[in-house]
Amino acid sequence: MARPRGTLLTRERIVEVAGALVDAEGLEAVSVRRLATELGVAGPSLYNHFPTKNEILDAVADAVVAQVDVSFFATHEWQDALRLWAYSYRGVLLQHPNMVPLFASGPGRRPAALAMADTVYGGLTRAGWPPARATHIGALMRYLVTGAALGSFALGFDEDPQVYAERYPHLRDAHLLAEHHRSVDEGAFELGLETVISGLEAMKNGVLR
Repeated sequence: MARPRGTLLTRERIVEVAGALVDAEGLEAVSVRRLATELGVAGPSLYNHFPTKNEILDAVADAVVAQVDVSFFATHEWQDALRLWAYSYRGVLLQHPNMVPLFASGPGRRPAALAMADTVYGGLTRAGWPPARATHIGALMRYLVTGAALGSFALGFDEDPQVYAERYPHLRDAHLLAEHHRSVDEGAFELGLETVISGLEAMKNGVLR
């Protein structure tokens, strides 16, 4: 069947299709040729909107970050803002796990990612955190959230109890973790987040240095 003439190609449509490919098949599935096929256009036409494949992936990552709610820093105390932001951030990344590696290099020039960083930093400095510490906290939270979304700890164990029975006595129940992976992973994230926030509160109050 011949391709329809006059296919409307926009940046938004390219990002939408590229994002769907990443979600379904992973980052390696995205190529200019594959995208052109999915969009029903000639490959060179994509370059009218994005000079390189990496810029397409940057736009895909930014579209994901734009879904994270950062409004809490304008309405809540810094502790609650960090907590609510972290849950929103992790929730968005869990919907797009194949995209998590795109966030490892930081915001670069991505508008939504820079806006998020600006909002978090501004909220923390307004709350009285020194600029250097606000930077540290923003980085720490990104490590915590992206690390938690990168993969499931509980699903990393084999479900065969014989794997652990003789050589790893302290892991004798490890084969049960996969069955409870959601509660294990969510519990671990909550514990890490609350530990970080409690530690930061103690630091700000002068209890810890």
